[in-house]
Amino acid sequence: MLLQPCEIRWHERFTAMTTVAAATMALVARSLLALLVALACLAVDRSAATSSSLVGVNYGRVGDNLPPPQAVPHLLGSIGVGRVRIYDADPTVLRAFANTGIEVVIGLPDRCLPSMASDPNEALAWARANIQAYLPATKIAAVTVGNEVLTNSNDTDFALARCLVPAMEALHSALVSLGLDKDVAVTTAHSLAVLATPSYPPSATVFRHELIPFICPLIAFHARTGSPFFANAYPYFAYEQEHSEVALAYARLDPGAASITDPGTGLCYTNLLYAQIDAVYHAIAAAGGDAAKKVEVRVSETGWPSAGDPQEIGATPENAAKYNSNLIRLVNGKKGTPLKPGTPLRAYIFALFNENQKPGPTSERNYGLFKADGTPAYHLDIEVPQDEDSSSGGGSGTSMPDGSSSPGFFSYTAAAERRSHWQCKTMVLMAAAIAGFLMH
Repeated sequence: MLLQPCEIRWHERFTAMTTVAAATMALVARSLLALLVALACLAVDRSAATSSSLVGVNYGRVGDNLPPPQAVPHLLGSIGVGRVRIYDADPTVLRAFANTGIEVVIGLPDRCLPSMASDPNEALAWARANIQAYLPATKIAAVTVGNEVLTNSNDTDFALARCLVPAMEALHSALVSLGLDKDVAVTTAHSLAVLATPSYPPSATVFRHELIPFICPLIAFHARTGSPFFANAYPYFAYEQEHSEVALAYARLDPGAASITDPGTGLCYTNLLYAQIDAVYHAIAAAGGDAAKKVEVRVSETGWPSAGDPQEIGATPENAAKYNSNLIRLVNGKKGTPLKPGTPLRAYIFALFNENQKPGPTSERNYGLFKADGTPAYHLDIEVPQDEDSSSGGGSGTSMPDGSSSPGFFSYTAAAERRSHWQCKTMVLMAAAIAGFLMH
């Protein structure tokens, strides 16, 4: 049957309209699919930045050629690390970690201790401006009040040392008043120079006599608040200074290194870091009495330089790569030290970047896992496992040295990652189904 001219024109218009409508629906479907996939991938990226590893990294910024803070979360994710410690509370850095899932330890500079110790309002104002203002987007888990205060070479009359615990108490009280004390721990980091004896044998180790008046109230504070005792432990220093006595494999944490037995306890030590940590535990026990049983020791700094001056024995990329790879493997094994086998070791590697403006010997500028341009300083031979702990956040329970339950600061959840993974898959499948429906 032949169509009349008016029918032909109507048929052409209808065909054109149908074609446009189909193209429009296909475009809408593709746009919707792209949008939902993008949202799903965003969810994956955010959860992927949340590492379940117990390993953290110190993010120092004493350099004029470092990548911007916004690039740091990606670098951390590339090595499976979801914890970072900074030495201040820089707003740019804290904003860079917002909504990444990365757990952050911030620092209160030494210069702030006297005013905070003497004025509770100062502590409250600091907590509001530097902690509360960034929560919950930025996962601030702890504050270190000062750094190596008790061994500060400029504090010859111990004026700063006397301010340490009062400043910590003031900041903790401020967090209590803000309802944040269960989420944010208050601690401080110590050099091993606080010890009067070296790490062998660990059982004979005590704190320096002149520091006891400051150490005892500090231990009581940690026991009462559940915050960890942070120690900066560097087997490299012991090896570099006593390389004829300290075996490289023992200092480097190599599996199979010749072990050393503590004659006081009969405990066998297969690496120097374990011996250093247990030395701190023994010193705490000697000074703290019953309160010491509730205090957990964590390593706030440890690392190995990849370059040094000629007299800095062992500062090579090979040794740095071995030490940090062994450290990550050791920590992710979730085992404790010989003295505290039920308390998993937790540690922060020093440091994220080589920092070209740090003073001192060449090694000080070459502790980074990454060079300033963001490329690896050396290859890390690691695989970061997933944590099966289903608890979350600052309130998750972990085993304490005395066997009790701690508030569980610095704890990640793999369950959230699994939820995000399945949410992503669901969103992608829904988007594909909707797109298929619209395009057909």
